[in-house]
Amino acid sequence: MNRDLAGSGAGRPVVVVDLGGTWVRVVASGSGRRAFRAPTPGAAGLPAVLDRLWRRWRLSRRDVAALGVASRGIWTTGERRALARRLRRFARRVVVISDVEAAYLGALGGTAGVLLLAGTGSIALGRDRRGRFTRAGGLGPLLGDDGSAFAIGRAWLRGGSMTPARVRGIVTAPDAVARVAALAPSVLRRARRGDRAARRVAADAQRALADLVVRAAPRIGPGRAIPVSWAGGLLGDHRFRAGVWRALRQRDVAVTPTPPAATAATPAAWRSVL
Repeated sequence: MNRDLAGSGAGRPVVVVDLGGTWVRVVASGSGRRAFRAPTPGAAGLPAVLDRLWRRWRLSRRDVAALGVASRGIWTTGERRALARRLRRFARRVVVISDVEAAYLGALGGTAGVLLLAGTGSIALGRDRRGRFTRAGGLGPLLGDDGSAFAIGRAWLRGGSMTPARVRGIVTAPDAVARVAALAPSVLRRARRGDRAARRVAADAQRALADLVVRAAPRIGPGRAIPVSWAGGLLGDHRFRAGVWRALRQRDVAVTPTPPAATAATPAAWRSVL
């Protein structure tokens, strides 16, 4: 066993995986905490990535107390069990949940409120006082992802800001969704400089994200503000995030912006499920 990775209790580490649409992050607990980040391999490619990491970190199944995987696109019990079965060789215990549930655990723990996630895609996850979850959005680029980086990039392309040849090169690429989403930071920079078209695109996205919060929000009592935390690269922009709060105030929705306590790739955030 690699003692640098030793965790608490029996001395075996807990390893968590945040398998998103753009990146995969793997973190092992313990005094010699290890971390890995790379472009996402998707669920199909995750076992091969973990095989390489286990060799690099000198781990075996008996060394790892638990493996927690937060995966994009995983919701049903069958989906969770199928991926967990494929990963059984890596740890004594394997737990698979959705990436947004893991982000909620990291951000708000057991508190009732809403986690708003906006990166390449978008989704809001609300949790009431009884621990029941309600989701809004999260349907992917064909049917959803309103207010996301992808939605911003798509609106910018539709607005005629680029030549048809360049647009075609982006939207016909194998990684078209990621390439469209990658336009969002430049659109937001243009909006801050006063570009009217970019400001409209940004404002539309902020209103769409505010709508997701409203749809997912639990009832927590009259006169009480709803704790709302956030995750995802798009909401890492504090000026863009402030526009979402403004959009909620314009709808007379009282929220308490709550900075995330931890990320989905924080082993300590998984205590309640591992």
